[in-house]
Amino acid sequence: MYIGPYNSKGLNKKCEVPTDPAYPVCAEKVEFLRAWWQSDPCYAFYGVDGSTCSILVYLSQMEDFCPAQPGENHTAVPWHHKTPSYTKKAMIRDTLSPLYEVISNSSSPAVKFIQSRVERMSERWTWAGKKMKQSRIKTVTPQMKVLLYLGALVGSVGQRFEATIDRGGPLGELVQWADLSACLTILGHNLTFSTSQHQLHSLIGAAPGQGSCPIQRPLTFDLIYTDYHGLAHLHRAMGLAFQHYQCRFRILDSFGTEPAFNLASYAHIRGYKTLWGSWGLQPLQYMTMFPHTPDNSFLGFVSEEVVKKEVRDGGLKPESYKKDRIAVVYGKQEYMWQGKSEYVEVISKELEIHGTVYQPPGQTSSLPSFVKNHGLLSQENFLQLLRRAKVFVGLGFPYEGPAPFEAISLGCVFLQPRFDPPHSSHNNDFYKGKPTTRQITSQHPYAEQFIAKPYVWTVDMTNRTDIREAVKSILKTKGGRGASAYLQQSWGKRQGTPWTGHQSVTHSNPGPSCCRVKPFTPLEFTCLGMLERVRNYITHQNFCGKSVATWPPESALRVHLGPLGESCVDVCQHSSLVCEPAFFHHLNTPDIFSRLRLGCSSTVQEVSHLFPSYSPWGRLCGLQQEPLLFSCAGSDSSHRRLCPCRSHHE
Repeated sequence: MYIGPYNSKGLNKKCEVPTDPAYPVCAEKVEFLRAWWQSDPCYAFYGVDGSTCSILVYLSQMEDFCPAQPGENHTAVPWHHKTPSYTKKAMIRDTLSPLYEVISNSSSPAVKFIQSRVERMSERWTWAGKKMKQSRIKTVTPQMKVLLYLGALVGSVGQRFEATIDRGGPLGELVQWADLSACLTILGHNLTFSTSQHQLHSLIGAAPGQGSCPIQRPLTFDLIYTDYHGLAHLHRAMGLAFQHYQCRFRILDSFGTEPAFNLASYAHIRGYKTLWGSWGLQPLQYMTMFPHTPDNSFLGFVSEEVVKKEVRDGGLKPESYKKDRIAVVYGKQEYMWQGKSEYVEVISKELEIHGTVYQPPGQTSSLPSFVKNHGLLSQENFLQLLRRAKVFVGLGFPYEGPAPFEAISLGCVFLQPRFDPPHSSHNNDFYKGKPTTRQITSQHPYAEQFIAKPYVWTVDMTNRTDIREAVKSILKTKGGRGASAYLQQSWGKRQGTPWTGHQSVTHSNPGPSCCRVKPFTPLEFTCLGMLERVRNYITHQNFCGKSVATWPPESALRVHLGPLGESCVDVCQHSSLVCEPAFFHHLNTPDIFSRLRLGCSSTVQEVSHLFPSYSPWGRLCGLQQEPLLFSCAGSDSSHRRLCPCRSHHE
């Protein structure tokens, strides 16, 4: 219960700053507040008036830096959380009505987009929920109170973002927010949806002011999903309570945050400090659009497709359609086409080129004359266009978006440029400052590696022959095969999802099958796949406790010593395994080097995202001192990583 502001009026006694070894920084905090108590109105709200007595009461009752005053009993600060006592179980819903109730009153273009997407896909979500109910695997999950706070839509940042929605701006983040909202609703949790910083302060009980003080009461939400902007808003509103409750945060982070960028002190010293990162969360609290590294949690999204209203053979089927000899270009703004005319022209010799480029009123188009531009289309009309197309053409940007998956699910082949050298934070303005060391080998490296041919073709955009031959091969291709089993097994199974082998969703197409690939949707990008994944994250991911993870079992561990310069992601992949960060603590012992027959001239324990590892120069063996830096992604030319791998099936 909130303890009201202290009032020092009428207090005649003189208050002495106590010297208590149990509160070693009390005197330091008193001196700080004597000088700075007027810097934030929150101190006055909690009763600080500059007197030593008022400061001591505040520091004992609200921040726990000083002992209780004589004659008062010491109690826990009022904003500390109590152990949650869940009274209800999360029951799978067969309606999205609770979500509509919390988002339907918004006039925000971004929220309108989210609502429109949820409504369009509602039949698929409710069908997937019914399939989960019928599953033999019965996972009991307590009903959570969940806050979705879209920080990127707040304030001036939000205004700039929303101004681009109807002009071809990026929508990938909104796609993910829409699908997460629908997912949590179907899973039976109670959602609060906010795009207002003022409302956020009210929801979390922030004290009036600038956020220097703790919140007024225990946090009432079991989970808070937000983004990097929202994380900063929470930090500026919660004071000391931010660190206390940060284990409940889940950060939607499209491109991922590697451990080396996550710990502020380490990032600053080792040159990994960027505008993002440095929050010191558990790496698995960052939830990505695609599975970039097992260090983060793969949240994903659902690949949208056109479906019939009726249900046949136990599933929703795409509408029958006929493919025309056309290609749709992936690029909604003209700047994305700059310097790509020759590449698109080669494709135009075999296919009629269609664009969906935003055209500002009164502005002359600079697109090549052979392009049939439809202008910016609604999502429904865009999907209808993809239904007719044989090829979806990537221009190199935007990177790693959801649109290629929608195209593939509608029977299009995705043709994309290869990057040589790979794009990264060192040579590319888009990735510069992002908390990742990934080397981006194509516009969509996940599609290139895990979907691959016949659905995805990657070409040298400057080589006319390479482009021409790829297009001719695509036009001769028919049928299709399952893909992406690696993903279904590794990122799904690692949180308990019951994917034990190759499972994909392919749809039969009426009509001639010559020169056409079948529509294909990887299971992890279906409603059912995302429901299972999110349910298992909520069930198994607990970052508020001190206990070491017990899943997967240690019996699944396969220890591999990598070559110089290779990350554990790659080391494990080369053996058809996946890096499992939960196993790192099993390798972080001196005897592991003996088991691998490595003679160590010396063994050190340091703070490094490369440890545990072995350096052949000087036969130096290194152990990890900071668990937050256990990293599947880290690599260095002078270290051989000790890698905790496991089978996709375990």
